[in-house]
Amino acid sequence: MTDAVQSSPPSAPLAPQPAPYIQVWVESLAQVLGQISGSPMPWVALPQPPAELPPPGDGDLWMLCACSGGLRGEMSLRLPAASILRLAQIFMSEPSAPEAELTTDHREAVEELLRQVAGLVATALKASWGEIQLRLDRSPGAPSWPASSTAWLCTGEGAPIAPVEVYLSAALAAALRAEKSEIAKPPAAPVDSAPCSPEQNQAKLGLLMDVELSLTLRFGSRQLLLREVLALSPGTVVDLDRQVEEPVDVLLDGRLVARGEVVVVNGNYGLRVTEVAPASLQGMA
Repeated sequence: MTDAVQSSPPSAPLAPQPAPYIQVWVESLAQVLGQISGSPMPWVALPQPPAELPPPGDGDLWMLCACSGGLRGEMSLRLPAASILRLAQIFMSEPSAPEAELTTDHREAVEELLRQVAGLVATALKASWGEIQLRLDRSPGAPSWPASSTAWLCTGEGAPIAPVEVYLSAALAAALRAEKSEIAKPPAAPVDSAPCSPEQNQAKLGLLMDVELSLTLRFGSRQLLLREVLALSPGTVVDLDRQVEEPVDVLLDGRLVARGEVVVVNGNYGLRVTEVAPASLQGMA
C-alpha cells in the first residue's frame, strides 16, 4: 500500500515534455469552470509557485490521479483550504466569500469538479495518446514517491486565486517523454544486431532496480452522482462493484500487476499474492 506523508515531496519545475499534458489540464479546468460560472475563466500553468500559495497544512485536499491505458503513472494534486473554498463556491454557484467556513460539502464538491475535469482531459488526450483512463481518489496526504516535475495551476487577474499544486511521478513523466520522442523521431531503418547476452540483459535491468514505484491495492469502485456524494454521512454504506470473496487488484503506478487476498500482519493490512497478472490481465489495467 502507498504510505502517505504530510510534507510536499521534493520535485523539479515543470519539464518541457510534460508541458502539453499540463496544458490540457489547464484548458479543461477553464472549460468546466467557465461553463458553470457562465463567463470565461482562463487558467495558466506557472513554472514557479505563486506567492499566494500557502505551505502544506492540515486543511489541504490531496487528490491522487492514476493514469492507465495510453499513459501510465500517477499525478498528485494539492489544493490549499482557500483554493478548495473558492473552487467549491464556483462549482456550487455560491457567492464568493473568502471568510466562509470550509465544510465537507465544499471538499466533496471540489472532488467532483476535478473528476469532471479529468473526464475532459482523457478525451482531449485521446488524439495524441490513445485511450486513457484517469482515476481520481482522495489521498490522506502527499504521495510517498518523489515528484519528477511540478507545476502550479492558477486562475484570476492580477493576484492569482485558487492555486493548485501538481506533482508528476517519475513513471508518468517518463511515459510523456517516451511518447514525445516516438512522435518526434522518424522511423529508423531496421538494423541487424546480435541479441544481448544474459549478462548484458541483467546489467541493464540492474540500472532500474532503485526506481521507486507506487503500489496500491484496489478493493473496488463505484460511480456516484453528485447529489449522492453530497448525501453521504457518517454510517453511510457504499456498495462497490466487487464481491467479498473476489481477489483485490494490485496496481503498480496505476497498472495492474497482480491479484491477491487481504491478510492482517502484526496489526497491519497486507496482501497474499495469488495471481501475477499475465499480458492479458495487464491489458485490462
